[in-house]
Amino acid sequence: MSQPQSKQTMAEQADRHTLYQEAVQDPETEVENFTKFYTDIRGKKPMSMKEDYCGTGYLATEWAKSDPERTAFGVDYDTETVEWGQKNNVEAAGSDVASRVKLMINDVREVTEPKVDITCGLNFSYCIFETRDELRGYFEKAREGLKDDGMLILDMFGGTECYDELEEETELEENDATYIWEHVSFNPINNHVECAIHFEFSDGSRMDNAFTYVWRFWSLIEIKELLLEAGFSKVRIFWEEFEEDEDDDEFMEGTGEYFEATEVENQESWMVYIVAEK
Repeated sequence: MSQPQSKQTMAEQADRHTLYQEAVQDPETEVENFTKFYTDIRGKKPMSMKEDYCGTGYLATEWAKSDPERTAFGVDYDTETVEWGQKNNVEAAGSDVASRVKLMINDVREVTEPKVDITCGLNFSYCIFETRDELRGYFEKAREGLKDDGMLILDMFGGTECYDELEEETELEENDATYIWEHVSFNPINNHVECAIHFEFSDGSRMDNAFTYVWRFWSLIEIKELLLEAGFSKVRIFWEEFEEDEDDDEFMEGTGEYFEATEVENQESWMVYIVAEK
């Protein structure tokens, strides 16, 4: 007589890419912000985009969905993740959108065609380059892949608490889970940081190390200098506005609105866009 199969936990049933997309990504907002930055600076609407470190191509797909004439392509070296995105994002969006999105499995530094209005490198993925020469080299290749009036858009986080070992939790309503962002370690001698993403579920199960990251924690001035050394003509920093929480006047929360800044007060945690003009 065969033994009954044990019921899988929620963690065992969960899809880490679906969880990541809800926990970390907000592509509709990114498309809106990119369009605003480019239109304000260049005076016209951007139509083509390259998503470096694209993962599942979620942003590239949303970019194409935002306008019937927009095109996008994404580049990432993780075969399993790109193939998941091709099926669950690109193809799931329908034939019209899928015809205008191309995901490639490659090193982002190897792809400089076709030229685009915007190249983006989000979720701090470019921090995998831990030396100045490596990061400058990536910026040079990113610049090469832009049209004459193109721009590179990056994001970066910082603040006093970013140098500490910590965990931050966020509830995920769609997936009935808790997203946990962990700073595992930080070495102040070389700014080497290790981070991880975990997920906990209402049945008590847990998906540990769903994603792990090994980065250099770059400062904004270092990034700006390397972008200029790579040939970009101008680098702008767009700082997120913060406001007091309605329930706790000692707690500040981000508004999702950004303003161009050259001088600010440091905070426990902050998020910026870096916009580099070719």
